[in-house]
Amino acid sequence: MISQLEWKTVAVWTVCIYLAVISLIAFFLYGADKAKAKRGAWRIPESVLIGIAFLGGAGGAWLGMLAFRHKTQHTKFRILVPAALILWIALLILGWKTFF
Repeated sequence: MISQLEWKTVAVWTVCIYLAVISLIAFFLYGADKAKAKRGAWRIPESVLIGIAFLGGAGGAWLGMLAFRHKTQHTKFRILVPAALILWIALLILGWKTFF
């Protein structure tokens, strides 16, 4: 039987790994979309770029916006990506306070 402390440790690591992976995916999606924009190629839909931020990749999306200077002038992205980041920070704080 898994102890409560072990369960919490597994839960924390699972969330951390999920957020790291989804953030990396978001970062690379923003980079890929910027490269496609420069070439005039097929683009990644904006709904995908914003959606990945709300699925937990907000940190990677925000860093991708800054690193690739991509979508930084679009009001939709300037509002929604930081909003997703704030939402995830709030969810993590709430989850931490609830379980620990």
